[in-house]
Amino acid sequence: MTRFLIPISRYAHINLLLSLLCVLVFCASCSKKPDTGEDAKVTTLGSIEVTAQLLEIRGKIIDDPLYDYAHVMKYRVLQVHRGKIDGDIIYVGHYNPAETRNSVADARVREIGGNLRRFKATDIHRIALEVPIDDYYMGGIINKYFGESKDPIYWALWTNLVIR
Repeated sequence: MTRFLIPISRYAHINLLLSLLCVLVFCASCSKKPDTGEDAKVTTLGSIEVTAQLLEIRGKIIDDPLYDYAHVMKYRVLQVHRGKIDGDIIYVGHYNPAETRNSVADARVREIGGNLRRFKATDIHRIALEVPIDDYYMGGIINKYFGESKDPIYWALWTNLVIR
């Protein structure tokens, strides 16, 4: 039986090492860098600013361009940057949550935005808020927490994703 040997270049190990190094650099560049969510808008809009973890989105987020509404979501406050919050659980109304925050402003609600692309439970957000929602937004509100809590509903003006 004859064995066939494939000649390997004496530089093959260097090529392999360089290839592995390139893959490692590529993977490292794809990882998300930490971001506190701080920007000029979130630190100045509203009377309250918090970093909070989105605990739950009850009900389906409606993705219908003909329907404008606020959807109330449940958060755990991790840090208060400005203003005063009573307790560590808050309920926040987000305007047209199916839209990215950077494109959600319209003729009805102008001072609203952020860098958040989609709402996902367990994500952490830095949010500029006002309270109560009824003083700042007069429109449809989907509140699946109605009757569950006597706490006020906050109005989200600016919502940025926090990356730790």
